[in-house]
Amino acid sequence: MKHYDNQFKKEAVKLSDEIGTKKAAEQLGLPYYTIAEWRKKRSDNMKKETVESENMTERERVLFAENMRLKQANEILKDALGFFAEDRKR
Repeated sequence: MKHYDNQFKKEAVKLSDEIGTKKAAEQLGLPYYTIAEWRKKRSDNMKKETVESENMTERERVLFAENMRLKQANEILKDALGFFAEDRKR
């Protein structure tokens, strides 16, 4: 199994945010599931860091949860956009 340094992972996830996971995986020569897993870990880490903060009010927790849900929906839409855009090129 090949290991990648954290900087490469961050850049790959950033690229996938911009152009979609599938397209980023193709450009970098990585399996789709590798970048998808890195994105999931990033999302989980962000959630843990913020939710564990004891200074958050209930309103902030609600807004944070909504923000995370919208980010996940955005990721799904980006992946779908990449899929359909490639399908139209054929």
